[in-house]
Amino acid sequence: MKISDIIALGLWPESKKTTSQKGIKELEELGYNLFYIGKNADLYTCPGNDPKVLLVRSDRCSVFDIPLNLEIEGKGVSQTAISNSGAAFARKSGIRTAILAEKMDESLNIAPRCQLMELCKPLEAKIDGELVQFELIFRNYLTGSLFEACQNGKDPYGLDLGKDLEQWHKFETPIFTPTTKGTKDVPLNTAKVREVFPEIVSSLEKLFKEFTQFALDNNIVIVDTKFEVFVNASGEWVLGDEVLTPESSRFISKENFDNGNYISMDKQILRNFGKEDNWKEKAKTLKPGQKLDVIVPDSIKNTILEGYSRIHESLSK
Repeated sequence: MKISDIIALGLWPESKKTTSQKGIKELEELGYNLFYIGKNADLYTCPGNDPKVLLVRSDRCSVFDIPLNLEIEGKGVSQTAISNSGAAFARKSGIRTAILAEKMDESLNIAPRCQLMELCKPLEAKIDGELVQFELIFRNYLTGSLFEACQNGKDPYGLDLGKDLEQWHKFETPIFTPTTKGTKDVPLNTAKVREVFPEIVSSLEKLFKEFTQFALDNNIVIVDTKFEVFVNASGEWVLGDEVLTPESSRFISKENFDNGNYISMDKQILRNFGKEDNWKEKAKTLKPGQKLDVIVPDSIKNTILEGYSRIHESLSK
């Protein structure tokens, strides 16, 4: 299927820039054609007429939506393995994912970075008269921006949490905090989104609870998870390409969590380093398509890789 066919089906926005560059020779020779270069992964059209694409994860890095000149060798393979495990967990719970169970030929050198994906478009609906796309977030603990909002007397999701709860308060049952999806994620009223998508929200809530317990049984604490929901060519809702992974969830080893050491086993480590090095301010001078030049110590890179490795070993059982 050509990119023009994909656009014609309404499964790729015309406004999203594609590329005419050639991709990995091994794939191009098999009829997979590169059409999009993302911050951390690339997309290829697939031979045949099925509405699917090939996602190939790279070792490239980005934080705060800032593209970096940084690559961490092995990161792409680890992320792909974790993503496959997360998608398999969701499918076992009866939830369809954009990531297909179909695998690439394992004799290909590039295979450990590859995922075949169903072509989909973002889930949309009107909330308060405005058409929006969604990020559906579930939280086990009060921390981050929501804790700050509570401390300031704000109630962005209509949950009436109050100012008295301490940071890292454990909710008796996970709370649902949806936002819009865009350049700036805007909090949405929880009850209104539940009313629009009752079956989707209840299904994802059940999945989140099951995964939280599974992870805890394997000595990992799940702080929160973001789900992105799409609609496939058949009109069915499916989960996107980041399902229960460090790109969509915060993982903390139980040992660290019990000791009050709330360091995530994911690229939060890189975000923290970027904050200290003032990357957001430095990125303001970047031109379109330009990457921020950064120098990251091997100790940071190795810590990130070790976190990914432990997540995969613990949660792929």
